[in-house]
Amino acid sequence: MQDKIKEEQLKEHVRNRYGNLAKANSSGLDCGTVSSCCGASADTDVNYSKQLGYSESEALDVPQGANMGLGCGNPQAIANLKQGETVLDLGSGGGFDCFLAAKQVGGQGYVIGVDMTPDMIIKARSNALSGGYQNVEFRLGEIEALPIADNSIDVIMSNCVINLTPNKSRVFREAARVLKSGGRLAIADVVATAELPAVIKEDFELHSGCMAGATPIADLRSALKDAGFVDIQINIKEESRTFIKEWAPNSGAENYVASATIEAKKP
Repeated sequence: MQDKIKEEQLKEHVRNRYGNLAKANSSGLDCGTVSSCCGASADTDVNYSKQLGYSESEALDVPQGANMGLGCGNPQAIANLKQGETVLDLGSGGGFDCFLAAKQVGGQGYVIGVDMTPDMIIKARSNALSGGYQNVEFRLGEIEALPIADNSIDVIMSNCVINLTPNKSRVFREAARVLKSGGRLAIADVVATAELPAVIKEDFELHSGCMAGATPIADLRSALKDAGFVDIQINIKEESRTFIKEWAPNSGAENYVASATIEAKKP
């Protein structure tokens, strides 16, 4: 019971944090600070996106406000998207990765973004309208209970979101449910490379900041395998510790977590 209460408290904390970011962005305000995984000024967002592996043209080639400086990597780089594919983005935020994916899958393809924060959904839908995107849709929902039909998705992307949920095993089971046979995961996320100290694990701010909820690689691999995935690859990006240190300069989190790419396939 206590664990369930904490899980709901964490979820509400995350929802409030990212809801406030969406509201700030829609008001034309900076979304955060340079020392944050949660966005800063527009110029900072572009430079940060380049650190994550996006090109400058990708960082800018989306509706204004879609690139909110969120994320810890570039799932587009490993997704290998093809014309006509149906793509699902878990925790789609302002729609940045969705809009980039929409151009790759073309008019015959389709992109669905799911986010649990109403203000983010409002923001993303507004961005889609202003950008004239006809093949992108945003749905309100939780990634532990996806509002998506079985066996309907070719590729699932996610950028620094799964670490935020206390129930990652359920997320991967849901991912397996909605993917078609042969479908694949292309995820950038923060993972634990060493046992997290209790002072980090129990910090709600570090949790919503994408650090305290990081899971050990072995546990992630087991969760993916238990969900039925094969060809699992988890690759650490050691250089990511530099910007993670900037997220929370005095926490020492960079000694325990790092960004990684996570790939897997549904048989």
